[in-house]
Amino acid sequence: MRLAPRWSVPLAVLLAAVACKDKSGEAPAGSGGGTGGGGAIIGAALSLTGPAAVYGSQQRAGIQAAVDELAQGGGPKLTVLIEDDASIKEQGITVFQKFINRDKVSAIIGPTLSNTASAADPLAQQAKVPVLAISNTAATGITDIGDHIWRDSLTEAQVIPGAFKKAQEKLGFKTAGVLYGNDDVFTKAGYDVMQKALADQGVKVLGTQTFAKPDRDYNAQLTALIAARPDVLVVSALADNAASIVSQARQRGWTGPLLGGNGFNSPAFIKNAGAAAEGVMVGTSWNSLSQDPANQKFLAAMKKAGVNPDQFSAQAYTGVIIFAEAIKQSGGQTGREDVNAGLAKVKDLDTPLGKFSFTPTRDAQHEPSVQQVKDGKFQIVQ
Repeated sequence: MRLAPRWSVPLAVLLAAVACKDKSGEAPAGSGGGTGGGGAIIGAALSLTGPAAVYGSQQRAGIQAAVDELAQGGGPKLTVLIEDDASIKEQGITVFQKFINRDKVSAIIGPTLSNTASAADPLAQQAKVPVLAISNTAATGITDIGDHIWRDSLTEAQVIPGAFKKAQEKLGFKTAGVLYGNDDVFTKAGYDVMQKALADQGVKVLGTQTFAKPDRDYNAQLTALIAARPDVLVVSALADNAASIVSQARQRGWTGPLLGGNGFNSPAFIKNAGAAAEGVMVGTSWNSLSQDPANQKFLAAMKKAGVNPDQFSAQAYTGVIIFAEAIKQSGGQTGREDVNAGLAKVKDLDTPLGKFSFTPTRDAQHEPSVQQVKDGKFQIVQ
């Protein structure tokens, strides 16, 4: 498959006073990502087109913001190459192959969707290239791939139970109707966790319906669920599908509460759903109200870039910060194994997500939050 056009040219992240470039203007890769003097080249596979483009565009903005911030602060030299994975496995595989074999990257950020990660990450694991997932939330099947796969995105299992518990405390629901996308690892994983969380909280599921990403008409599923008269509707969907589902639910007369999965965490959801989004609650890995200096720095950087930040941009920004710290922890060495060893030493790092560490299984470890749409904006539920 032909690669989509490169969205950065590339991003030369100068974390030292002067970048060492070749005649083409790109920092030399070196063998296996280089060591020390040549700097590190990081590949970023993002969904800039396709169903997950609303997330990929925010991730690109977060990476660029981190690039601009870190360029001012000194440290190891880092070059980030961004390619479009088009929200599909095949393109993600092609991009990973390019990063690994042609660009000789030290490490990879992404891809955006768990579906793509499940297909592309094994290539990096085999080549011993560290990968940092910044939005893969499937509870299993990501870091399980191997010891070179890491993530700064909390899994649905780390976010949804707490979010549902807080929602139940506020809303007092005892029954639910559930709708989820059954053709995507991201949304299916969300459903699996939702189902368990509802059972653990003693909530009776009165009906379950499914849909696929290409679907745009959900009236049949919603009619069946609303007819069961649940206290709450629970939905696991990507942002584009989520906006249509919520809008159609309101059009069908649903006035009750809606709980969303991780896919709802995008300003695009609110924009496309409009007034129908009011009151929707969802768990999030990023507390936008945090007064921590690292988060305030991130917010200022995004404001300067003219971007309305969200969880996905915060996780992407954090991904760059984590790699810079990993290189620091490796003594400035930028070989693939050096970076991987450095990641294992990242602990209590100040990031927009809070104090960040990795679990023994290379998953993210930090505190989640809950947010609700009020007056057309996500607001943290205290």
